[in-house]
Amino acid sequence: MPIWLFRISTLVAFPFLTYTYIRQDWMTILGGLLCGALLVAGEVLFKRLRLIKLMIACSGVLLGYLLFVLFDYGMAHLATRDMMNFWTLHAHKIQIGLIVFGVLASLFKSRDLEGLSYTGSHLKVADVTALMDGRIVDLCEINFLSGVIVLPVFVLEELNKMADSKDPLVRAKGRRGLDVASRLQELTEVAVRITNKAPKADTMEERVVKLAKSLDAEVVTLDFNVNKVAALYNVVALNVADLATALKPVVLPGETMSLFIMKDGKEKEQGIGYLDDGTMVVVEDGRKYIGKRAEVSVYSILQTPSGRMIFAQIK
Repeated sequence: MPIWLFRISTLVAFPFLTYTYIRQDWMTILGGLLCGALLVAGEVLFKRLRLIKLMIACSGVLLGYLLFVLFDYGMAHLATRDMMNFWTLHAHKIQIGLIVFGVLASLFKSRDLEGLSYTGSHLKVADVTALMDGRIVDLCEINFLSGVIVLPVFVLEELNKMADSKDPLVRAKGRRGLDVASRLQELTEVAVRITNKAPKADTMEERVVKLAKSLDAEVVTLDFNVNKVAALYNVVALNVADLATALKPVVLPGETMSLFIMKDGKEKEQGIGYLDDGTMVVVEDGRKYIGKRAEVSVYSILQTPSGRMIFAQIK
């Protein structure tokens, strides 16, 4: 049955039943309509509430009742006669008040309590850069990243702001990040959890690291600044860019390879080619081979802040 049909049937049936079986007047019809509306409102509320929220609310009821039991025990053994008379007169009101207090206190602190539901499960907190990059999905699909991927709400909100930006590049990055978050939730290789926990911090990087620290988790990122902040908090940072650099093929001086030379270099007669991982190879006397594949011999490797450069010559 469609949910809207159930709601309409409830709003019609309750006034009809009360009018037929209780009393035939307008007040009874209004009372039945109110009962039906309350039932529909309860159905909508419980549909939107997550199971963890209901469990936290139940724990709040238990907390409030335990507080009442402690107060009742104290009054029975320590209170004066006047205090005991007051307690006996207002005990039920105080009990209800303490239960309401317990529920509200538990719900207000539910952000902290939610984190307890999946701690200690090899957690990886994904930051904005990891989601914008997208390679985190590939790493999960090949089981290189295991455990539980945690998506903080404040990270998703930042991506949503970027997706609404007027700058086309920023908007594209934000939308890609949100798409990657959706793809992660569809994976069967890893579990994905969304958390509302939001530690206070001056920067997004520190906020992500503090969250990982509180969950005893690792951080998945492409931001080198996150690496530095994580080191301060003694949190492990899994930088996808560092992983890609570490997995680049090892090329040694004297090694030969077949290389497609794409364009000319800065110096005379130089040609430029690229390895499969994007590493640039400068080929001496390679200009005449532009647009062709040639056998080259590596004679020098230069490590720069932006990556490696390989120098070779035609064999």
